[in-house]
Amino acid sequence: MTTRTLVFDSPFLLGFEPTRALIERATRAAAEGYPPYNVEQLSEDRMRITMAVAGFSPDQLQVTVEHNQLLVTGRREGEGREGSAYLHRGIAARGFQRTFVMADGMEVEGALLEHGLLHLDVRRPAPERSVKHIPIRTAG
Repeated sequence: MTTRTLVFDSPFLLGFEPTRALIERATRAAAEGYPPYNVEQLSEDRMRITMAVAGFSPDQLQVTVEHNQLLVTGRREGEGREGSAYLHRGIAARGFQRTFVMADGMEVEGALLEHGLLHLDVRRPAPERSVKHIPIRTAG
């Protein structure tokens, strides 16, 4: 059963179906719990996403942007060191896929892996302002 956002069912909102789909994607992404992350506002047009990815090397991580969706994937080979017998295993050793939905025009400037934290710098360029005047024709 899917829950529909009533605001987008208004007959006065034309062409907002993609926005509804974005909200539904963002709702699904919010349900993901691993790995933990922070989103920090650095300035009016810049933010940083920091993800806790301890134990992952750069070649096990992938950052892609497609269709306004930032996707961070971590792949692990095997389930720990061979021959290890854990008495307690509290550090997650599983792969993950974390999704962030971005607004039009947002750009990922770069990614930095530092001390088990993956930092993703995201920038929102200033939108171009424009006014368009529509001529009024007369019939006949």
